[in-house]
Amino acid sequence: MTSEPTSSTATDLARTATTVLFVPGDRPERFEKAAAAGADLVIIDLEDAVPHDHKVAARGNVTEWVATGHHCAVRINAADTGHFAGDLDALTGLGAPIMLAKAESADVVQQVAEVSGSGVIALIETARGILAAPEIAAVPGVVRLAVGTFDLAAQLGVDPTDHEALTASRGALVLASAAAGLAGPLDGVTAAVDDADRIAADAAHARRLGFAGKLCIHPRQLAPTIAAFAPTDDEVAWAHRIMEAVEADEETADGVIVVAGQMVDKPVIDRAERILQRAT
Repeated sequence: MTSEPTSSTATDLARTATTVLFVPGDRPERFEKAAAAGADLVIIDLEDAVPHDHKVAARGNVTEWVATGHHCAVRINAADTGHFAGDLDALTGLGAPIMLAKAESADVVQQVAEVSGSGVIALIETARGILAAPEIAAVPGVVRLAVGTFDLAAQLGVDPTDHEALTASRGALVLASAAAGLAGPLDGVTAAVDDADRIAADAAHARRLGFAGKLCIHPRQLAPTIAAFAPTDDEVAWAHRIMEAVEADEETADGVIVVAGQMVDKPVIDRAERILQRAT
């Protein structure tokens, strides 16, 4: 089986995924389970989840998995580490989307994009990365931004679980993504694996800010994340009312649409369409 269909499918998933599940690259026995867990996209991790002595073996596991046609992305080590060049060499020609850890430079991101050929998820985890986000998002081949809240919070000296502490940083990634025509970014992981309420609260907060998905570290985090990002029944009902009014207006050519006393224009229609797309 060739990797060509894998790359195109995984790239599409990277662009649109709501749930993204990490699995350690040195645990190949978990790859199949992760793929079957129900996440939109699986990312095999060569960075934080893999001890130094296991890096080379993990690369071999990844190349075998991707070369046999499995849909996934791969997180590689940051550019300032001794593992970066080896990771890129291992992935050259495989066509898998790459998540670059601690993305800070548009030039480095461009280098990774050329190796991948299937897109880059730029994981922003530092203050320099936040400030460079507009340039990074605009690099040809970047398909998504994501935030690494724990590393970023450590550098800023704030609590990563404090929603308000990272609001400005999260907002910067939302703006950079929108300006570059990308989907909303992916929010960082929640450390609590079994606290569904905490996971749901984190995901709901990210969604309110304009994020469109979340990084997960365990299959049990998927269900509350999916629920938090799904449109509510009220939102879906509102969107249907808007679109029904638009269709009626097209038939009558009245030119002005008023729904429940509110004038409806193109931005309102666009929002209604996005809600219905998410609902399906």
